Amino acid sequence: MPVQQLKEFLDGANVEYMCLSHPPAFTAQQLAHHVKIAGDRVVKTVIIELDGKMAMLVMPATWRIRWDRLSRILDTDFIDLADEQEFEDRFPDCEVGAMPPFGNLFGMSVYCSEALTEQPELAFAAGSHTESVHMKTTDFLNLVQPMVLNQGFVKPGAQKPAWLTKRRRQPADAGKQTVSGMAG
Repeated sequence: MPVQQLKEFLDGANVEYMCLSHPPAFTAQQLAHHVKIAGDRVVKTVIIELDGKMAMLVMPATWRIRWDRLSRILDTDFIDLADEQEFEDRFPDCEVGAMPPFGNLFGMSVYCSEALTEQPELAFAAGSHTESVHMKTTDFLNLVQPMVLNQGFVKPGAQKPAWLTKRRRQPADAGKQTVSGMAG
């Protein structure tokens, strides 16, 4: 059974959802594997500190954050991963790392990758590492009302930024200038 607060919220909104039990999944990609759906349909929930306030990022399990772009699109100089000890009290009935992507239920702004909005259905941790909720993406978006971002995330296989790519190594002698002279 999903965390009680989430279940009551979903039931009160009269939306269809399905709960599944599965082996422990400590990452969104593990959840995708256990429930046998594409990682693009599994929500990765990341808690960030944004200008001194906690906020929630939700994105496909297979994607990663591009901090420089995220900072730019959110127009902030300070954005960082939140420390689990700082936010675990906000999710009293949830196991750490299994928070559902409903920041609105926990007093947090929610920022959503546009890539998630293109999926017909989503799956996400339901407050424990052994339970997940599956629901229509349109219902999720209507209930959470996240700010949808088209930047700040990178899909799998995307080219790394230039500053992360290794420079080509040159032969040891390349670039050296040899000075010769006569002793005497």
